[in-house]
Amino acid sequence: MESEIQRSVSSLVNRRADRGNQTPRAKDVDDNAYSTSGRTSYPLRIIWKIGFVRLVLVVGILWMLLILTVLLFHVWSCQSSIAFLSAICNKDGKVYAMLDTMGLVPKQHRCLVPVLNDPESVIIPKRTPDKIVENLSYYLEDDLVSTESNTVPLFGGHQSWSQRENSFRLNSTMKVHCGFIQGGGAAMQPVDVEYVKKCKFVVASGIFDGYDTPHQPSNISARSQKLFCFLMVVDEKSFSFIKKNSTVREDHLGGKWVGIWRLILLRHPPYDEPRRNGKVPKILTHRLFPHAQYSIWIDGKMELIVDPLLILERYLWRGKHTFAIARHKHHHSIYEEADAIKRRKRYARPLIDLHMKIYRYEGMEPWSPRKKTLSDVPEGAIIVREHTALNNLFSCLWFNEVNLFTPRDQLSFGYVVYRLGDSFKFFMFPNCEYNSLFVLHGHTREHSSVVEWVKSLDEFKSNKTGLKESRGGLGLWTPYPGNLDEVYLPPVARTSAAG
Repeated sequence: MESEIQRSVSSLVNRRADRGNQTPRAKDVDDNAYSTSGRTSYPLRIIWKIGFVRLVLVVGILWMLLILTVLLFHVWSCQSSIAFLSAICNKDGKVYAMLDTMGLVPKQHRCLVPVLNDPESVIIPKRTPDKIVENLSYYLEDDLVSTESNTVPLFGGHQSWSQRENSFRLNSTMKVHCGFIQGGGAAMQPVDVEYVKKCKFVVASGIFDGYDTPHQPSNISARSQKLFCFLMVVDEKSFSFIKKNSTVREDHLGGKWVGIWRLILLRHPPYDEPRRNGKVPKILTHRLFPHAQYSIWIDGKMELIVDPLLILERYLWRGKHTFAIARHKHHHSIYEEADAIKRRKRYARPLIDLHMKIYRYEGMEPWSPRKKTLSDVPEGAIIVREHTALNNLFSCLWFNEVNLFTPRDQLSFGYVVYRLGDSFKFFMFPNCEYNSLFVLHGHTREHSSVVEWVKSLDEFKSNKTGLKESRGGLGLWTPYPGNLDEVYLPPVARTSAAG
């Protein structure tokens, strides 16, 4: 019995000794394993770093090669005989315009205007024959005035909704409202009426409410100085301001001049708002100067720096166009433009919304690349046109919208184009060329009006505030023959921080 106990005790002691002897070995094995993994992970980190640096270098080299390849392809494609490839470089072509709308063409503020070198080499073509509209006449008396003795004649007339609708239906012989209703204001001086009879080629501009002074054009050839009449339309307030701040000379017939500009004084402005008055010479150039065959309109704050004969050759005669205007730099849709006008407080927000609801009700879709036009929104500070019957009709219809609704003409331009459909053809040239035709000068004072800050229609309830235009914009206050309550304006995504 005792011997068995001794054997069991001795076996336990042996086991503990074995365990004691095994522990250091196990520790050595663990230590060796840890030290081995540490030594192997450190070189791996170095390899990863070196590989990442090489990867970045390879990607950078490939990117530079890609850019170089694209540039070389662009240069080659511009000189290629393949029509599609050469069209990429043609700013007037549809391929370039499509790439531009997709955002694949970098935006430039200014770019080279591809005009001829010498105005003397320009050949003036024959006039464009009138085909769609052959005879165009205008209402000269206000029908409502003749039936209601207490009604005052308006410059734009009391155009009814049905008359407006009929004016968009093209016929060979048409009679439309086009401003200059008898007794409505904007009368020219007899000496100026006589002077403009000789003007076949016109560069026209306008200053209202004393916001600017005339800026003398530069780079005008001797041929253009003889060929063109440079006509600056002003109201009485601006005329007084110009006399105080510029040198005004008077010729032997009584005509007033500032440099090359002949001042055309319009007495009795037709509207309360200076902004709306400025649309008369801008849009109705053919009515003010009925003998003109071609005209170039520039805003009063601009200094023209390209010869006008070269402008006609570039934008009309070269491409056989009769009407040319620049694309807006940021906006394609009138609803984008309307949103920007409200955001930047350029006109009363509720009136802009009402204006757009009417257009939306009448089927005006937001612009998309599927449309045939490059854009629905122009940059209207420069307009180049031949005074054909169809162009004159377009100008009348455009002005009627400005007269009937808000004076923001960029909103109504695209709508009139939409209503006339494929019949009205025009050239919409790149905005970067537009910015290269002139030098922009600042206004002499802030161009603002209290109506631009209106946020609610309630502010118009009493016209004692002077906010409500009394002689224009009547379509915003006349019951519309349709239910606008169910009209919702399309959502607008802001496309540019500057827009």
